Amino acid sequence: MAKKTIQDISVSGKKVLVRVDFNVPINDEGQVSDDKRIVAALPTIQYLLNQNAKVILCSHLGRPKGKPDPKFSLAPVGARLSELLPDVKIWFAEDTIGESAKSAIADMKDGEIVLLENVRFHKEETDNDPDFAKQLASLADVYVSDAFGTVHRAHASTAGVASYLPAVAGFLIGKELGVMGEALENPKRPFVAILGGAKVSDKIGVIKNLLSKCDSLIIGGGMAYTFFKAQGYEIGQSLLDADSIELAKELLDEAKARNVQLLLPVDTVVAKEFKADAEHKTVPSDRIPADWQGLDIGSESIELFREVILKAKTVIWNGPMGVFEFPAFALGTQGVAKACAECEGTTIIGGGDSASAVKKLGFADRMTHISTGGGASLEFLEGKTLPGVAVLNDK
Repeated sequence: MAKKTIQDISVSGKKVLVRVDFNVPINDEGQVSDDKRIVAALPTIQYLLNQNAKVILCSHLGRPKGKPDPKFSLAPVGARLSELLPDVKIWFAEDTIGESAKSAIADMKDGEIVLLENVRFHKEETDNDPDFAKQLASLADVYVSDAFGTVHRAHASTAGVASYLPAVAGFLIGKELGVMGEALENPKRPFVAILGGAKVSDKIGVIKNLLSKCDSLIIGGGMAYTFFKAQGYEIGQSLLDADSIELAKELLDEAKARNVQLLLPVDTVVAKEFKADAEHKTVPSDRIPADWQGLDIGSESIELFREVILKAKTVIWNGPMGVFEFPAFALGTQGVAKACAECEGTTIIGGGDSASAVKKLGFADRMTHISTGGGASLEFLEGKTLPGVAVLNDK
């Protein structure tokens, strides 16, 4: 069922509580060192200001363990927001639901912003305490959810408040649900899913859900070695998710039964040890030497995967192809990123390490969509219900 967004309701003159994701890094000087998440929230904030709403922003920052801690204060975020919106009056409330918040909201005018202090200064936030959610909701007339990175958690500010207010999605979440939902429910074909990362067990649900939807499934990264082991190959010292060997066999059989092309790397870059400057060479995937370990996919695999990706009309990618932090073992991830950038279909990068890799390589603006939530996008790809999305009003 499609969810309502801010464009489906009237917000003029209303107090609008917006759950944003301002969980940004703060440097030793107490300044925001990377404002990407703040910038990402601006379209929703700007839209509400243009509609003459009173905008009340709430977010968490770090893990303050349920009590006030100055090093997790959102004050530096407020300062950065003032620089990004120089013409807007921005009030910073020194608490979340206390006197400072209430008086700032009472004094604000349409087209102004109040930024509440870190919601996680209250342990009731992560407990999703109904009383705390009710107090938070009492500050506003409407609730807007726009923090995709937190919608897989049922907290007071991501789910609880929706019991007490009309609840809709902001532009960020609207786009996540639109682009990713369309790809999973009604993909243009061929639909290719690419999964990397370390452990099979972390991605079982995702693999199963995607096997029922995609035409080709490409598996790289650390979890490929568990699939090699399941086929009886020697994998040397490579990463192994030993508990998942039987499962990998079942998934290979399921792919065959469903007529899904499941592609594993045909060659592997192996190294003597896990080090950036380790001695390394490329070998066929079924001939990994006993005392070496696989750290990336080889050039033949890159070519094989590339051909499949370029023909795709829909691509979803989650998880790197190798240890991309080490330049010598980043070529697989780079190759897949480049193929996704050149693919003319819809390309969706599902958060986490693949999103970092794509940004680092400079391909971000060539993807259709880069998800902002690591854990949330994984659970979405798994077909799970996200608590912070389920509570939003249906269209």
